[in-house]
Amino acid sequence: MKKRNCSQILITLLCAVFVFIAFPITANADMGPKESVRIKFENMDDELCYGTLLSKSKSTGPASVWDGVEENALTNEKYPNSNYLDRAVWEAFVNYKDPDGYYFLQDGWTVSESKEIAWNYYPPSDFKILLYYPKTETFVSSGIYERYAFDTYYTVNMDGVKIGSVERGETISADGWIEAVQSYNYRQELWSLAARIVLTIVIEMLVALFFGFRKKKQLLILALVNIVTQIILNVTLNLISYNMEPFAFAVFYILLEIVIFAIEAIVYCTVLKKVSEQQKKNWYYVIYSLVANSVSFGAGFLLVGILPSIF
Repeated sequence: MKKRNCSQILITLLCAVFVFIAFPITANADMGPKESVRIKFENMDDELCYGTLLSKSKSTGPASVWDGVEENALTNEKYPNSNYLDRAVWEAFVNYKDPDGYYFLQDGWTVSESKEIAWNYYPPSDFKILLYYPKTETFVSSGIYERYAFDTYYTVNMDGVKIGSVERGETISADGWIEAVQSYNYRQELWSLAARIVLTIVIEMLVALFFGFRKKKQLLILALVNIVTQIILNVTLNLISYNMEPFAFAVFYILLEIVIFAIEAIVYCTVLKKVSEQQKKNWYYVIYSLVANSVSFGAGFLLVGILPSIF
């Protein structure tokens, strides 16, 4: 009987692997981290200023160059409840011609308010920082930078940048006008890791209640398993991304998710089943692991726009 149960688990896990490979979105379970580039501006005055990252490629993730079709123009005029730019500012960025051939991908920020550019979902790998001051129609650009880690941090010191001395409509594009310095935020990364783990545990506990796991021992096991697997997932992915190319990250992300799903399913089929008064079939615990991971992953996608600082 035990041999048969083990075979059922292996068959189920193999089927899950094929599903993960065929549909990559399901492989990204849990609230895994999302790539980001964050540019912080120090000593910036309060004059209205917008900013963006120009990309070496014409698209990255959902962001892309405007193709000239009006319905594909991403502005807050068309999407009132979005974070897109005003039409006039958007047009200024669209019409900007970068001397190095870098592209505006229609994403922008009101930098004078936030003092930051935070591109939290598929940021460009090679980019330039571009600021726009609508009062004088002045552009200020940087040199070329690259994403050096999964979460890339740069700091720009605006002290000494004299926008008021520039003629109306002029572009400051010489390297050195604004210079970014790498500033990896280890404290922020640790806080984000802890927040993702807590949110994952909360969501998976809610799913556990739905599946009938309500005993203190059951919930304790689920919490401990999630703490361990989330630490393994997030720390390993950050190390891989910091030292390897984005493609390697994507491959390892899928493989790690499959391994974590398999580990959780096996632990639930053995340890969780053992402490349960009403023991279920092994497939029930496997399905719980798959549903819990899928729900937490979907919740992560929804929350990335609401709580970008932890993803």
